[in-house]
Amino acid sequence: MLTIDKCFRYNVFVKTELRSNNNVAFSCKYHVIFCPKYRRKVLTGDIAERLKSIVHEVADETRCEVIELEVMPDHVHLLCEVDPQFGVHKFVKLVKGRSSRYLRQEFPVLKSRLPSLWTNRYACLTTGGAPPSVIKQYIEGQKNV
Repeated sequence: MLTIDKCFRYNVFVKTELRSNNNVAFSCKYHVIFCPKYRRKVLTGDIAERLKSIVHEVADETRCEVIELEVMPDHVHLLCEVDPQFGVHKFVKLVKGRSSRYLRQEFPVLKSRLPSLWTNRYACLTTGGAPPSVIKQYIEGQKNV
């Protein structure tokens, strides 16, 4: 991995590790939040565990990195690093599409409660200059709210 020194206010230097593909060296971290249809509280127990495994499978296939993942009963927080040439929108589309298909096949209760598993919307926030550890801590803390 490559590293780059970023200069912030007060001349503090922070080392940032860069990932790279054949063309681009990057550090693109995103905080993504998405919800089930009607914000139903269906992401519990085995469904939540299976969702986590599906997200990690998609990340491995697309060479994206899941830094933190927290599944709440009515929404999902995902901190990930995505290749800018691949695009965060493609990654989220793959995660939502595959998880919807697999979860509805494996857990018939989802078919009876929801016409489709996910809403069409999602929130995607760049982490900016905030260290990933701060955002990771925020996502971990969501379980206790």
